[in-house]
This record gives sequence, C-alpha cells and structure tokens, in this order.
Amino acid sequence: MTSAVNAVNYRARTGPLSASFLFVLACLCLLSACTHKDIDLSFSGDTMGTRYHITVVTDAGRFPDGVEHSVAKLLDRLDHSMSTYQPDSELNRLNRLAVGTTFTASADLWQVLQAAQHIHALTQGAFEPTVGPLVDLWGFGPEEMADQVPSGAAIEALVGKIGLGHLRLLSDNQLIKEADIALDLSAIAKGYAAQQVAHLLSSYGINNYLVEVGGELQLAGHNRKGLSWRIAIETPSLLQGGVEQVIALTNLGVATSGDYRNYFEREGVRYSHTIDPQTGRPIRHNLASVTVLADGAATADALATAFMVMGAEKTLELAAQRDIPVYLLVKTADGFQASHSTAFVPYLDGAE
Repeated sequence: MTSAVNAVNYRARTGPLSASFLFVLACLCLLSACTHKDIDLSFSGDTMGTRYHITVVTDAGRFPDGVEHSVAKLLDRLDHSMSTYQPDSELNRLNRLAVGTTFTASADLWQVLQAAQHIHALTQGAFEPTVGPLVDLWGFGPEEMADQVPSGAAIEALVGKIGLGHLRLLSDNQLIKEADIALDLSAIAKGYAAQQVAHLLSSYGINNYLVEVGGELQLAGHNRKGLSWRIAIETPSLLQGGVEQVIALTNLGVATSGDYRNYFEREGVRYSHTIDPQTGRPIRHNLASVTVLADGAATADALATAFMVMGAEKTLELAAQRDIPVYLLVKTADGFQASHSTAFVPYLDGAE
C-alpha cells in the first residue's frame, strides 16, 4: 500500500530488462489474399537478459542447416563480452581494470566502444555509457533499492567522476582508462547484437529477414507479401499493445526509447529513470518516446537513448542538421503530440 506522498511508484528496471516499444504487424495470408509462395520461418531464444526473435521470409521451407545454432552461439558470445550481469564478462573485466592499465578489447567490444564514442560526441555527451553510478544513486539500477531523492552533494560528487572521454582508444584494439569509470553498454549492445545477427543471416544467403533483440530491430528485404516490413510504434501507456503509428521500411535498423514506464514520485514530483549526465538529475522535459531509424540498429539504439536525454527541441535540431529520421511523441495536457524530422517522412508515406 502506498502513502499519499508515494501516490505513484511504477517501476520497471532499466538495462537488459527494459521494455520494447516496437512490434511487427502480422501478415496473415487468409486475411490479405496473399498470393506469394514465400512463407515465414521464425525462432527465438533468451539473450542479454531479454529475448530475441528471428523471422525469415523464404520459399525454401526450412532454415539452412546450422543457422539457429550459429545465431545462439553468436549471441552468447556477445552477451559474455558486454554483460554487466556476468562477473567474468569482458566488460566487467574492463570496468575492474586499474586506471592507466592497457586493455586489449575483442573485435566486438572495440566496435561497440568506437560507435559509443561517435554517438557521445555527436550528441555532446547526452549518450553517456558511464552514467551508471548516477542511475544507481537514484535507485534505478539493477539492484533492488528504495526509491529515493539523493542529496545535491551526492549528485555533484558523482557527476565529476563520469565521462566517456576518460576512455582513450589507441590502436590495434588497445585502450586505456584515464579515470576510474565503469561502462554500461546496455543502450547500444542489443542494437549491435541485432546487426551482427543480420550479418550472420546474410552470410547464409538469407536476404529477407527481421531480427529483434530486446526490442531493437535490424531488417532487410521484404515481408511475405513482397512489401516493405510494417512496424508499429507503440502508444505511450503503462499497458503494452496500443498502436500510435505504423511505418514501412527495409534495410534499416530501428529503435525506440520511452520514458513513461519507469519512474517514481515524491511529494508530487515525478522522477524519471532517464538521467541527464550533465546535471546528474532526471530529465524534466515532456518527451515520452522517440523512434530512430539508422543504417545499423546499434546507432539507432544509442541515438534513441541520447534523444530521450536531449528532449524534443534539441533532437529535432540535430536530426535536421544530420538528416536523421526520428519520430517523437511529446506529452501534453491533452495527451500526446507527434512530430518528426523531414527524413522520417518517406517511412510514414510508405505505411499508408
């Protein structure tokens, strides 16, 4: 039972268990008079503390030999590299590394760190994989903690200790931590995993597929009707399932980040799980969700997280400058107001 002060206390842990805000619209031949001989083949499993789903459109009637095992093996490798939950993961070994010590990263971790630094610079620090200690301080980390409003002194002490700029990438996969930072790559790793699974499917000669890892999508080719894939953007709500907008696209990565399921309230003030790394405090703007399209799901994943920190106005400014397709839902007194960048228009038209 909550008190009057704690009237709202809806929590859904951040990190690998965060919710998905995208889903694929089913294509049922009986309802759509589908005449293509292609069929859907699919399989799924567990990875990175969440689920993955693979859908392939083919006329072969079965997957190539070994593809399911290869996908599972690939995802296990990536999980062991970038997990914050496995004590012996490569990322946790890096996090425990003494300041000034050289570390040799695997090819996967190296690529993700390079991408993370690019998005960090592009968004002027809004994408910040070292923000974990602040997330923990506010009670939104993986450990069960009482919802709390930390002191200003505690916040300021941690703000000065985070920053991806303290990680220096050298050459030949060599890197050095120049401060005692700890990285959490959950806002880019699932997108990267979706990309890598897509590359693996392509190596098997599979050209029409949709890969989903923890809600992040990488897709190519067409659906069973021979058309672009149709993806639904979810209506912001505590309950899943409502469709806000349908988009049609192919050969892209897709990610949506939302702010409406993970928060707590104290004395009438709402505290979001999205922490601004520059202030050390939860965001105060009204951006409820942002959907990003990019060539790769890793980029879309990281940008979606950064844009939730930046808010609608700054997001649309950057999207216009860099020709980034984004779709935003902003909370208003009357519900939610949609807006999008110019680069997003073709995908709206394609879903009509």
